[in-house]
Amino acid sequence: MFLRHQPFKGLYLAFELLLTLFVRIPVWTILSLPRSWRPRRSWDMRRVIWVRLIKLIIELPNRTGPITTVPNHLAITPGVGVNGVWVEPVPQLITSPLSEWAAKAAVSPIRIPGYWIHKKGSTIPVGAPPMPGEKVVYSMHGGAYVHESAHPTQPVAAISRGFLKHAQSVHRVFSIEYRLSSSRPVPFAPFPTALIDALAGYAYLVNEVGFHPADIICEGDSAGGNLAYALTRYLVEQHNNGNTQIPAPPGALLLLSPWVDLSFSHDENPETDASHRFVNSDYIDIRPGIQGVNYPKVAFLGPHGFAAAETNRYISPAAKNPAIFNTENPMETPLFKGFPRTFIVVGGAEVLYDQIKTFISRMVSELGAGDGLNAGEGKVAVHEAPDAIHDYLVFPWHEPERSETLNAIATWIDADKA
Repeated sequence: MFLRHQPFKGLYLAFELLLTLFVRIPVWTILSLPRSWRPRRSWDMRRVIWVRLIKLIIELPNRTGPITTVPNHLAITPGVGVNGVWVEPVPQLITSPLSEWAAKAAVSPIRIPGYWIHKKGSTIPVGAPPMPGEKVVYSMHGGAYVHESAHPTQPVAAISRGFLKHAQSVHRVFSIEYRLSSSRPVPFAPFPTALIDALAGYAYLVNEVGFHPADIICEGDSAGGNLAYALTRYLVEQHNNGNTQIPAPPGALLLLSPWVDLSFSHDENPETDASHRFVNSDYIDIRPGIQGVNYPKVAFLGPHGFAAAETNRYISPAAKNPAIFNTENPMETPLFKGFPRTFIVVGGAEVLYDQIKTFISRMVSELGAGDGLNAGEGKVAVHEAPDAIHDYLVFPWHEPERSETLNAIATWIDADKA
């Protein structure tokens, strides 16, 4: 614990920096000279070093506590080009089953920040009504529900800027600063807190800014993909079942390396499961017993416990437990009825690979595979980058996969004339 306090924290981080520059990177380089010793033979030396470096950076806070101060839901953090707005709570839109889960977790809606990122050179005022034919990306950031931020200075904002650079019909992205979960020193903001906040952001886009739901693309990466899916499910189930007070579902859903199984149903076999097979080719480790994944799950699930990760279709739509369908005849009940056209991105070297493929299989079996652009075609489009790591669109160095994927997403967005 002493490493979490100054001056020990600063001294330790300085030691780690010197050790990395003068020992680790040279050793990693030497050990990666033979292609057969690299996590993937196709990887160049730069990718090998970057993945190992990112893994080290992610692990350090487990020993030292937070290294940098990250913006959160308590304030709009100013900065050059930062377009922040306050999003008001929408308690009137919280109905069953969301209201029951919120009561169990003792969470309530509050006012939270949101951030606009505009296309370079845009003259659109912050929060202005949509232009004719304009689509907006509603973004939910990753970070295992316990890390990161929607603030445009954070690394995940690189994804939003990628959309703006490549998609002609998207001139701005709106990101919601949902509350992050924690379990210590005091439990805070477990499920469904983030979903309540995401619902408020969606209502803001529809009711205040004036976007038609058909022109909204709900997007999320990693845990944000889980949240974007859960929000879409809530809108589909409530609005399509006659609750007209709830806004209609979005016109499209975009999931980037989504975290779709918070149970361990895809992580039990060390010989075959991707969470074990690809642990050396990714920067996150989700194997059972690893602190980096156990803590986020405990914090997010809160009083609902791990049983919710195994049975709740809002939390783990890819869980292998058939109870996820929550019915007496689970396999006869559609899981994705009413969902919009969906684009799913998965990296072939990421530890979430198996659970994402299960999710894709379930979605395609109901909605059909295709580009989802025209009536009668399948609604689910999939882009798999064979040698890509988890959430690779965050990293500008992850080429050519990053640009290829952003171009594919832009084509999918711009081709929809709905």
